[in-house]
This record gives sequence, C-alpha cells and structure tokens, in this order.
Amino acid sequence: MNLEDILTPDNINPELQAANRWEAIDELITNLVNTGKIKAESREQIAAVVKKRESSMSTGIGFGIGIPHASTDLIYEVIGAFGRSKGGVNFEALDNQPVKLVMLFLVPQGQFQKHLHTLANIAKVLHKKEFRQALESAPDAESMMKIIRDHSK
Repeated sequence: MNLEDILTPDNINPELQAANRWEAIDELITNLVNTGKIKAESREQIAAVVKKRESSMSTGIGFGIGIPHASTDLIYEVIGAFGRSKGGVNFEALDNQPVKLVMLFLVPQGQFQKHLHTLANIAKVLHKKEFRQALESAPDAESMMKIIRDHSK
C-alpha cells in the first residue's frame, strides 16, 4: 500500500497546529474520527496504541518526516491521515530537526507484512527531496493529493 491508496483530500491537513509529536498524533487521529475512518468510541484506545509505539522510539526518521503508526484490532483496513506543519513539530526525530510532514497510518492487527510494506513504501517516497518540497509548498489539501497521486505512478 502506498500513500495514494490510504489518503483522500479529506485526510490531509495542510495546517497542523501541533507543537509536538503527541499533539500531531492527536490532531491526525481527530481527522480520522471526523472523516469516519475510525469510530469516535475507539479514539482513545487507538491514540494510546499509537502513543505507546511512539514512546518506544520516535518515528521522526529525519528529513522533516514523522511516520507514527500502529496495529489495532479496531479497524479493518489500512487507514491514514497526513499533516503538514509549516513551522515544524518537535518530534524528537533522529536528526533532531523539526518535522514538517507527518503521515499517521494504522494497520489491522495481525497484518504484519502489510504493515512493513506500507511503512517501507511511505518512507521511500517521503525520502525523495523533490516530493517533500512539492508537498511543503502546495497551497491546499487538493494540491497535496495531486502531488501524492503523481508521485505514486
């Protein structure tokens, strides 16, 4: 699975307000609740699983990228939300740089191979400098989605 498979413009927030990784995770999970991707009553459990995973090691992988992720039995398909922070979020990233692009994704429990492939595909495309720059300068969610589609081909 790649970004195009799990995102819609509704799941892209070009104006993250978060100051740190915990707030960014909360904002993106709220997006998933608001767009009907996860049930409101599952919100806290899902947030806890993502934050537990994030506590073990930051998913700030460098180059201004954060990829918080987790597996849960509260969903039935891979889902995700993407956020952009113009000022950058303190993600305790490996390179100690602020994170500007945050891709949260969730995989159903027990789908380990799908989880690894999804993470690898997302990291691979986000490591492309021209892709990151295009996303950082796009005016809105629709434009960001078009960039994602164009780079998925």
